[in-house]
Amino acid sequence: MAAPSYVFTIARVAEMLGEDEEWLSELAEQFEPEDGCLWIRDVDDRVTLGFTARGIESLKDLSLDQKR
Repeated sequence: MAAPSYVFTIARVAEMLGEDEEWLSELAEQFEPEDGCLWIRDVDDRVTLGFTARGIESLKDLSLDQKR
């Protein structure tokens, strides 16, 4: 499998999916890097969640399951 060439921040994914960012962050706590979820470290040690395309699909599927 090729390495991802880009990731989307949790804020962008929440916007794309029309979901609450905090709720998606809670769901993503159970994800591993293999699931397409990783931490992005910024200046001043700020961190945010990032998702590959696979991670977005996994998060989307999990959010739909949680709503049922």
